[in-house]
Amino acid sequence: MHPALDLIGIFAFAISGALLAIQRDFDVVGIAILSMITALGGGLLRDLVLGDTPPPAFTQWEYLAVPLAASAVAFVAHPELERLTQTLLVFDAVGLGLFCVAGTVKALEHGLPSIAAASLGVTTAVGGGVLLDVIARETPALVRPDSELYAVPAVGGALGIVIAWELDAYDAALGAAIAVAIFAIRGLALRRHWHGSRAWQRRGASVQREN
Repeated sequence: MHPALDLIGIFAFAISGALLAIQRDFDVVGIAILSMITALGGGLLRDLVLGDTPPPAFTQWEYLAVPLAASAVAFVAHPELERLTQTLLVFDAVGLGLFCVAGTVKALEHGLPSIAAASLGVTTAVGGGVLLDVIARETPALVRPDSELYAVPAVGGALGIVIAWELDAYDAALGAAIAVAIFAIRGLALRRHWHGSRAWQRRGASVQREN
């Protein structure tokens, strides 16, 4: 993944974190902190697992400057941003796609087996969002029953990357295409209210529990 796309993903997640902080009436410090945690949380978890220490978030100034800039943009322009339909979810979907690709590719470059690399890619994609929801005192979208598909598009994208990697067919263009596909599937899930399947239950057992 090109570093510029990685930074775009950080900016997208940072905007979503800042907008949620503003909706929860956090002060300027809380907005900046929530923005940075959302943007950098998944990447930090990935880098710690891979042993890439100190993580780039602490050694490259761009990784701190971008979420701070995003929080400033949201602080000033949030009335305009919030007029757009589901702005927060759109930015979150952009970050989901870009971070899934970046996390999976970095794990493969560090020599992780395919399934482990895909799992770490998904963790990179959803980690910041989970931290965002926990700090904002919400049930994470990752496990909320009424949430539209969230991890599923990331899982599909991560598996697509590892398959292409094993076939020696992966390149930056394919990575960008997979990121767009993850964004599109998440967007369609939000628009059409697609949910994950739940465990099948026998009718008799359900009635018995209700009684």
